[in-house]
Amino acid sequence: MGYLCAKYGLIFMRKKKLTSYPKEKINILFLENISDVAVMQFSKNGYSNVKKISIAISEAELIKEIKNVHLLGIRSKTTISENVLKAATKLQAIGCFCIGVNQVNLKAATKMGVAVFNAPYSNTRSVAELVIGASIMLVRKITDKNKFAHEGIWMKDAGGSHELRGKTLGIIGYGNIGSQVSVLAEALGMKVVFYDAETKLPLGNASDSKSLKELLMQADVVTLHVPELDSTKNLINKTNIKYFKKDAVLINYARGEVVDLKALRGELVSGHIKGAAIDVFPVEPEKNGDKFSTVLQGLPNVILTPHIGGSTQEAQNNIGLDVSSKLFNYLEKGISTGSHSIPALALPPQEGAHRILHIHNNRPGVLSQINTTLSKNNINILGQYLKTNEEIGYVVLDVDMHLSEHAVQLLKKVKQTIKVRLLY
Repeated sequence: MGYLCAKYGLIFMRKKKLTSYPKEKINILFLENISDVAVMQFSKNGYSNVKKISIAISEAELIKEIKNVHLLGIRSKTTISENVLKAATKLQAIGCFCIGVNQVNLKAATKMGVAVFNAPYSNTRSVAELVIGASIMLVRKITDKNKFAHEGIWMKDAGGSHELRGKTLGIIGYGNIGSQVSVLAEALGMKVVFYDAETKLPLGNASDSKSLKELLMQADVVTLHVPELDSTKNLINKTNIKYFKKDAVLINYARGEVVDLKALRGELVSGHIKGAAIDVFPVEPEKNGDKFSTVLQGLPNVILTPHIGGSTQEAQNNIGLDVSSKLFNYLEKGISTGSHSIPALALPPQEGAHRILHIHNNRPGVLSQINTTLSKNNINILGQYLKTNEEIGYVVLDVDMHLSEHAVQLLKKVKQTIKVRLLY
């Protein structure tokens, strides 16, 4: 343990609190320097065994660390593989303190009955503001002026500099962030068009483009806000990048695989595209200080940032509150709303009862087995809730508090059972 403390800078919080729930036995592990707001949320609620590691760790190291962990918190750099999940025999839930969950093997997590939560909305404002800021910098050619000033050259020139007002913003992906950008852009007097694979309700005066080509041909500023999918890889490529308006700018604060950077460099060098702001890359360093390389380096009309679109103090605090609340609610109340692996249930408390959580393979007859097993043993069910997805079923049972321990042991023997937990 001393070695780990020296290597990672662990934070331990020990505070005994006697409750009917064995909080002192719950082990919580937070990786990647997750906001202290999250740590404080658990600490103030009596969870004393919280460990915080400031960086992402390898699969082999994580397998060693996770053996007795009940709750795991990660960000985008930690990969949760099937091997990691198999080693986590006590794991109840994973909190992704970021927007995405693609770093978690969701299929394996679902199969093993591990709830996976994230914070899809908490940093939308931070990203949206930076998109608007980058748009202003690029259309005003501030990058060029900045370069000359640093070289000691006075270049006071209005040529090629424009206002955003009256320009057309093209948003590819009209989700949580894209729609927020839309609102801010209209407030600046921009015309907004968007393209999304799904039908979305426009906000304000935004209009829906019928195709990606249509959007690219009319937008002065193009901003990307799509997930990383097979269908979005190289969404902007050497073919459709030719459809951009002359002197348009491109902003990618979405995912690194969405833009063909070699094709983008060619259009930037030729002068067809006026500038670009890129925050995400196909290959990114593991930690601060590591060497970073991209074909866009050295171009004065390109703003390069190290995946910091949502990296503000406000966003990290919001994410810390959001995800820790979801983990806390699942651990103490069985509420699975927002989970990507466990069917969503939000449950009222039942007076005079103990609550049991039962996760099982989604097969016909399991609920019947549960009810029959308890009935044969004279255990009355005071309340019952069931929700399923394609893979698993999630049952919450409120039973007589004097028979709850016996009920747990019986439910563990039900066929197709994955995990049973006495909640309270």
